[in-house]
Amino acid sequence: MKNIIFTAIVLSVFITLYALSTKNVVPLPPDDNHAGIMEQKMCFDCHGPDKETPLSKKHPPKYECFKCHKTAKSNP
Repeated sequence: MKNIIFTAIVLSVFITLYALSTKNVVPLPPDDNHAGIMEQKMCFDCHGPDKETPLSKKHPPKYECFKCHKTAKSNP
């Protein structure tokens, strides 16, 4: 019985890690507005509070842009 519980827990961990690793991420758009952006502080010129296109309240960590959104230079 202990082996079955242990196996179920290990499988749950692997399934959870797999599900988290397949999360879809939106890259930076390849347009003129986003060309040349290399520093996160540049993002907030348009996406800061009270700016042209602010981030939604549901947006994940707002000060770690390049963890999810890859620049053209960092894309393979």
